[in-house]
Amino acid sequence: MNTPNELRYSEEHEWVKVEGENVRVGITDFAQSELGDIVFVELPEVGDEVKADEPFGSVESVKTVSELYAPVSGTVVAVNEDLNDNPEFVNESPYEKAWMIVVKPSDSGEIDNLMSAEQYEEMTKED
Repeated sequence: MNTPNELRYSEEHEWVKVEGENVRVGITDFAQSELGDIVFVELPEVGDEVKADEPFGSVESVKTVSELYAPVSGTVVAVNEDLNDNPEFVNESPYEKAWMIVVKPSDSGEIDNLMSAEQYEEMTKED
């Protein structure tokens, strides 16, 4: 399992990369491996508000449909349109090509509540 140290992680298996005052969000390598082959990704629109721990979209695999949960609250400032035509990026490149949204957080303190790579790996071992 690939868990980059520079990222933060949510209990719902999303990763967060801090980029200045914004955060880039996607799902973890662990999550994509559990889901199987991703065939469709549904994401919000630029300008939409997301709330921490609430659904902001979904991923559909050959096995199931899973909600995506926002790791932080804020405004969506970018959406990865490439996933519309290439949902397989989620399986192939969960941390590079398959980022999902960029959010301008309304409370940057929420980032501090997310797990480190080490904490996330511990949690996934327990599952």
